[in-house]
Amino acid sequence: MGKQKLIRVLCLSGLVALLFYVLHDVVGGLYYPGYNRMTQAVSDLTAVNAPSRVVAGGLSTAYGLFACLCCTLVSIIAYENRIGTPGFRLGVYLFSIMNWVSAVGYALFPLSAAGYAGTFQDFMHLYGITIPVVLLSILSLILLIIGGTRSGKATKGMPLWAGLALGCMVIGAIGTGAAPAAYFGVLERFSTYSAVLFTAVLGLYGYRFFYRGSSKATPEPASTKL
Repeated sequence: MGKQKLIRVLCLSGLVALLFYVLHDVVGGLYYPGYNRMTQAVSDLTAVNAPSRVVAGGLSTAYGLFACLCCTLVSIIAYENRIGTPGFRLGVYLFSIMNWVSAVGYALFPLSAAGYAGTFQDFMHLYGITIPVVLLSILSLILLIIGGTRSGKATKGMPLWAGLALGCMVIGAIGTGAAPAAYFGVLERFSTYSAVLFTAVLGLYGYRFFYRGSSKATPEPASTKL
């Protein structure tokens, strides 16, 4: 297998990341007696004192590795082939950085207990990691929406996917603060799964569109527009 084809195939690691994230949520819940997805956050499964920590934590680590691999490769492809506008490429880079911050940050600072116990570790989890992850996600998706509409056939459909992901993030962010606690877990998953699903979508774009060796499409010439 040639280098170009290998890189394209490895972009599908975004789909593998999605599988591991779902497994960490579903299988992790099986090892957490009384866990309620309607009311509890996904991060409760990997809390230090959670009975599901070993299983859910391992699956979550695998998710992070594959997600970072996918986004890093897509970033390299976008850079080397000058995919889309500079603003579009910046959106890809920032989304990749977001995944790295998420994977490393949450591994270093898991919740000390389900919910928020107020320790330094919990403070870093919520304010030191979650807030930057959310801001990077929103900024990158906005850039992908704007840049994708100006980047030609190589990014066809990307603004729609980015818009859907951004909409779900907003719903999750607003909903977790405004909705009754009985639905916190459901609304929190709007935010978390939107990023996970978009990583898989980005990987598919990397495989199908973002490489000159692909027979599906040829990237547009470099543009100076946002």
